[in-house]
Amino acid sequence: MSVSDPIADMLTKIRNASEAKFEKVDISTSKLKLEIVKILKNEGYIKNFKKVSQEGQNTLRIFLKYDDKNVGIIHGLKSYSTPGRRVYSGYKEMPRVLNGYGTIIVSTSQGVTTGRKAVEKKVGGELICTVW
Repeated sequence: MSVSDPIADMLTKIRNASEAKFEKVDISTSKLKLEIVKILKNEGYIKNFKKVSQEGQNTLRIFLKYDDKNVGIIHGLKSYSTPGRRVYSGYKEMPRVLNGYGTIIVSTSQGVTTGRKAVEKKVGGELICTVW
């Protein structure tokens, strides 16, 4: 079955696995998904990830992160752009997530990056998702 919005599907799988206290979650891979997962790792939202080849199909295995009380580090994931409605922002109008405590992931002409780094580089782009 084909998925109409693969990024939203990935975010939903991560959100559901975190709520269910799973140790890991497997998602199908793409270049954009890999870049988003790298940002989640660098920002400290997940423990680690690795590429796994199962039955001739590449997947990303994401290891979720929890605190001392077994509460997920990821409290929320929200998709901004959809295939039917793309949302763009210049670096001057870049939205902040939870007054700077969350992270917005942006696809710019210089690659996929966080909103903070996009403002530093003075480059805007498509708003992909927010994490807090």
